[in-house]
Amino acid sequence: MNSEKLLAEAKEVVRDLSVRELIEASIRNGEGTFSDRGALRVTTGTHTGRSPKDKFIVDTPLTHDIVNWDNNQACTEETFNRLYAKCEKFIKTHRVYVKNVKAGADPSYQIRVKFINEMAWQTVFISQLFIKTDEPSTVPEDFTVISLPDVMADPAVDGTNSETFIILNFDKKVVLIGGGLYAGELKKSIFSVMNFLLPQQDVLSMHCSCNEGSKGDVALFFGLSGTGKTTLSADPHRALIGDDEHGWDDNGVFNFEGGCYAKVINLDKDSEPDIYNAIKRNALLENVTLDENGKIDFADKSVTENTRVSYPINHIENIVRPISSAPAAKNVIFLSADA
Repeated sequence: MNSEKLLAEAKEVVRDLSVRELIEASIRNGEGTFSDRGALRVTTGTHTGRSPKDKFIVDTPLTHDIVNWDNNQACTEETFNRLYAKCEKFIKTHRVYVKNVKAGADPSYQIRVKFINEMAWQTVFISQLFIKTDEPSTVPEDFTVISLPDVMADPAVDGTNSETFIILNFDKKVVLIGGGLYAGELKKSIFSVMNFLLPQQDVLSMHCSCNEGSKGDVALFFGLSGTGKTTLSADPHRALIGDDEHGWDDNGVFNFEGGCYAKVINLDKDSEPDIYNAIKRNALLENVTLDENGKIDFADKSVTENTRVSYPINHIENIVRPISSAPAAKNVIFLSADA
């Protein structure tokens, strides 16, 4: 897909703003407020978590024999084309924020991703969550993500399950996201892309956190959301490689991202000091409760129990440098309950 052709018809294109400029735009647009710790706080409306029943992969000859359709929902090219046309129409009358980032710390498998976002704060999120690049957003991308929360599907016409949609088209190398604000959909859409691409290159794609001890002993932490992957990986005595998504090839392991996305429900500065201290300027809070002075109530789950913070990995003091990669893992830990 030619994203520049799409952007040429947009009402307004805002490119390559810094994180600080994007945060200022978010405040001007009324998208969020500041907490007392300097982090931007936003709410995500109806969806405060991912919507697996609204996620689809376009079934084409390219994907048909590779994707496990028992665990993934198929949709037709016609469905994708109808929803792409809705997105195209919306962009013609609205401002969008454009940013290029990279996924995959190992240059052998790294992809360039162009995000076209309706919301400035979602562009803060992807700027902090993925690997930063100095390249302008006019540089051609390997994959495009178009996130327009105000574009809704019509299930009766579009063949979706609701007004919300997340559709991956591997032929056109495009992800469409509409009908929801939850930032985790942007993150996980690229994880799905890597899940499709890397196994075909003999790389194991893993949903796990990863850290390394002083003697080069690498540990992987697997588990469902909320079981403690991020918490256990942010160990002051072990260098953080990444908190959520990794690849494993013959040379070792590497992070897909350049940031962290941590749950903060009941966050305590004594038991989780690294995550607590990462909540500062340029961090992004989702669905937490603030009092009139901007103080965060970490125990309040009136909006959702899935309260979140995202921040660049360098908000954690002890990390693997200069890139988030390490030798093969020596320890593989499966978390079966909340740690």
